[in-house]
Amino acid sequence: MRVANRNSTRNCILAALCLLTVSARTQERLATGPRVLEVVADHDSRFKIPGQRTPVMNLKPGEEIRLRITAIKAKNENRDGSVHGFALLRAKDKAPVPGWDLLLQPGTQEFTLTAPAEPGEYEAVCTVICSSNHELMSLKVVVSSKD
Repeated sequence: MRVANRNSTRNCILAALCLLTVSARTQERLATGPRVLEVVADHDSRFKIPGQRTPVMNLKPGEEIRLRITAIKAKNENRDGSVHGFALLRAKDKAPVPGWDLLLQPGTQEFTLTAPAEPGEYEAVCTVICSSNHELMSLKVVVSSKD
């Protein structure tokens, strides 16, 4: 009988430790929130990612992110004061990704977004005619489940 009680107690302790470990990981994830990605929509009508020479945004399918964009005025702006836009399109057919059509005011703004569920290549484009180089303002976005 005592052996059974010891095994039962040991199992309860192990289960409690497992719950504490899972709970701590969940709390850590909640405390940190979504991954923050920094982008500059620059005055030269280019999207830039700090630390990258050729900017590429890498996302996981369905990943929630916080996109922090600093928009710097180029030559032109919209009537509403937007200096750049940021819309995500599927590369293969240029179809817009819902929820990813952003108008950018001068300064830094943050958006909480969900990455497309479908892996593949996408393109972020400026939707405000910001200068004569507007057509060149794009950013490659890769959605992949690989690390």
